[in-house]
Amino acid sequence: MDHRFQVNLRGVIELLSHHLYSTPGVFVRELLQNATDAIRARQHLEPGHPGTVRVELIEKQDGGLPTLLFSDDGVGLTEQELHRFLATIGESSKRETLEARRNDFIGQFGIGLLSCFMVCDELLVVTRSAKGDGSTLEWRGRHDGTYAVRASEHPLERPGTQVFLIARPDAAEYFTAERVRQLTSHYGGLLPFPILLTADGGTETLNPAPPPWRREYASVAERRKALLAYGREVFNTEFVDCIPLRAEAGQVEGVAFVLPFSPHFNARQKHRVYLKDMLLSESAENLLPEWAFFVKCVVNAQGLRPTASRESFYEDSTLARARESLGQVLRQYLVDLAHGEPRTLQRLIALHGLSVKALALDDDDFFRLVIHWLPFETTLGMMTLGHYRQTYPTVRYVTTLDSFRQVARVAAAQGLCIINGAYTHDTALLEKLPRVLPDSQLELFSAAQLPQRFDELTPEEHQQVARLRQVALEALEPFRCQVTLKKFLPVEVPTLYGDVDDGAFRRDVERAQEESDELYASVLEGALAESPEEEQKPQLCFNLLNPVVRRLARVRDVAQLKLSVEMLYVQALLLGHRPLNAREMALLNRGLLGLIAARLDEDEGTGGVH
Repeated sequence: MDHRFQVNLRGVIELLSHHLYSTPGVFVRELLQNATDAIRARQHLEPGHPGTVRVELIEKQDGGLPTLLFSDDGVGLTEQELHRFLATIGESSKRETLEARRNDFIGQFGIGLLSCFMVCDELLVVTRSAKGDGSTLEWRGRHDGTYAVRASEHPLERPGTQVFLIARPDAAEYFTAERVRQLTSHYGGLLPFPILLTADGGTETLNPAPPPWRREYASVAERRKALLAYGREVFNTEFVDCIPLRAEAGQVEGVAFVLPFSPHFNARQKHRVYLKDMLLSESAENLLPEWAFFVKCVVNAQGLRPTASRESFYEDSTLARARESLGQVLRQYLVDLAHGEPRTLQRLIALHGLSVKALALDDDDFFRLVIHWLPFETTLGMMTLGHYRQTYPTVRYVTTLDSFRQVARVAAAQGLCIINGAYTHDTALLEKLPRVLPDSQLELFSAAQLPQRFDELTPEEHQQVARLRQVALEALEPFRCQVTLKKFLPVEVPTLYGDVDDGAFRRDVERAQEESDELYASVLEGALAESPEEEQKPQLCFNLLNPVVRRLARVRDVAQLKLSVEMLYVQALLLGHRPLNAREMALLNRGLLGLIAARLDEDEGTGGVH
């Protein structure tokens, strides 16, 4: 034996108010949607029918609760349709023709009228069908799930529908002239049919003008000014720019506004979206591609499907195609800026730089679009990657700020352009370059590579520095540091300490070994044994163009020469932002004490007179 489900109407209304709809105020939207659908249905019967929606707030003279009246001159309902569509949850008066003409109507779920029970306990519908015998019927529904249908004692002169709502005491705030005006304008401001509000003794049209993207303008500048003014009115924000939007899929049109601040790239923007000129949602998130975080939109769609709550769009192939089309419009906007207004694009990237970089890492297409416009810090100043690659075929970079500081001054003096990849996302973007753009060449640079570009010494100069080189080799041998002597700019730099690629890591491990217990130190030893020792030796390069180094080459006192070499070694480490291990700290202390002692000996030898 089959049984029917029993529906508790109060429970359904509770579900609607707390889970399906975002606010009780959506009852205004539902009534406007029903009126709009009724007018469009009548236009199928009578092409050219203009259609009008009237809203009237009826105040009680005795101070009682007000009544709100929604009227339309649409197709109306027959008695059979009243029973079928107003008393059956899930039915829709458009169901039979929905598949054939899905784009004609907004409502598709047959639950919109129930939203009225969130603000009233009783609902009166007075209707005359354009398809019936001309009689006027009344449908009176109550929140307990009962209803009655009878012939009206006050027949309507022409086809249409009237909906009367008497305010419930706890919902009286929705029945004031100001709130009705705000809600009606908010939800129905783009509707093509006039919406007339009668309240406070007067009548006004709430949607006098079409949306700004449908209007004609004398110039592009005037259109931009009008769109930005509209964005300021809607979102109370001074936007940087505006982008007209259009997509054939879903019949979407509208405008995107470029934000004046940089949101997090994961914070998807909430857009104001209309469906068939009726406001659907102010917080729709699924209309644009995820990477379009830098814009906020107002759009109207004719061919997309709403969800059951009618507060967002249903995910289907049409929405996917519309999203892709709108993404192409935004990409083209960036491309046009790149070719026609590069300064504007640079300002936009500067404003949304971190988010743009993060998105470029996630989206290969977006990476190709913006990577050459992204600015990077280099040893020769800030420049875009496009400018860099036009001048230098190989993109050279370092990954840490310390490495950049170490090479910046010397590399710049040699005319070497090295990118500082230490900033957020920069290294990852550069290392993605060869994968997305196979023709690019990338090289991880280190200070150890700089001496290869320095000038070699002449045979005579080799003889002059032989003693210095020998003493330096002996002094630095305990620190596994090689020694070279060359000539390079700037002359003010006496030495340059150069690591191999993993040199900084090795120094950190060695320092950790010194500060750890025996067990952990033995674990760290394994990390040092992964590559041959000769491949890991750093080097200290002396600059023979430097006056101090040239004087050192003439020093005969081996002890003084060794002390000077050790101090130059420590200075090079510090300038390279390398942490000193215990032995190097001892070297620094010994060197400072030696210099002090030498100075004191000199003073004592001269009797302290200068």
